[in-house]
Amino acid sequence: MSAEKVELKLEYETAAFLHSLFAGDTRELSYLEDKLEVRTVTRDGWLLLTGAEEKVEEARQVFSDLEQARRGGAEISARDFRMAVDVAAKGGETGVSKLSEFRLLGLRGRRPVVPKTPRQLEYLQAIEKNDVCFGLGPAGTGKTYLAMAMGLAMLKAKTVHRVVLTRPAVEAGEALGFLPGDMREKVAPYLRPLYDAIHDMIGMEEGERYLEDGTIEIAPLAFMRGRTLAKSFVILDEAQNTTREQMFMALTRLGEESRMVVTGDASQVDLKPNVRSGLSEAERALKGVDGIAFVRFSGEDVVRHPVVGKIIEAYRQHRGEELEGVSD
Repeated sequence: MSAEKVELKLEYETAAFLHSLFAGDTRELSYLEDKLEVRTVTRDGWLLLTGAEEKVEEARQVFSDLEQARRGGAEISARDFRMAVDVAAKGGETGVSKLSEFRLLGLRGRRPVVPKTPRQLEYLQAIEKNDVCFGLGPAGTGKTYLAMAMGLAMLKAKTVHRVVLTRPAVEAGEALGFLPGDMREKVAPYLRPLYDAIHDMIGMEEGERYLEDGTIEIAPLAFMRGRTLAKSFVILDEAQNTTREQMFMALTRLGEESRMVVTGDASQVDLKPNVRSGLSEAERALKGVDGIAFVRFSGEDVVRHPVVGKIIEAYRQHRGEELEGVSD
């Protein structure tokens, strides 16, 4: 690496546009300076980069990536900025601009759903291309949320006629008859994350209408037995809590022109100690089967509060093992 320092001045039409590239917070430039070993000075609509030629070029790539995404309509968050820096530092290809090209929904003035990490983009592409896709890894990585977005997008495009959301009701021991209320009220405590995703993406009113007429069906896994789900987008959530028999039953419910997404975190099994997880068996049995994809998330893909990823990594180091998740 050359020790000689070079300068590069990047100029934009307004200071506001430049600031939008680093989430409007000049403190984010410190992350770029530390990560890429460059110095930055900004004023009005320009940014001066100083450092080794290779490092300045990496920084230029960061702002080129962010500018392309911003001009394409993306809003740049602090997380986006740091991801662009990390991608440039590692010589990666999937930057913020590439992620922003993949958009789902955005109905009635709502912001479109876009992948936030390269792994999320891989996940959405795998769902598009395969009949069955497994999304595996820690909480907060968007496994269920993105699957829901894809299901609703396919519903709007009339590729499927309904979206079916299911998960094993482990906490209730499947003894739902003893709980008060109708079926939706009985399973609501276990399916709240799915309801939240529906309401966030298409709004409370439309979501409730779909739930009332059965276009979106939410039910515990035990109620899937004996059914054939045709022209449906099926999401099996919390699959680590399925038994071997339940997982086999769920996978064989798929009918013509249907698609299934199975999400789970093998480190968060709530089954009794002597009961084997159906998710673990499925991973082994279905490896390499045509039309079935596995996408594995890590702590780097956590899109909740930034500290969540740090918590996952700290626990991984403390336990001396590859920790794949934290409790929802």
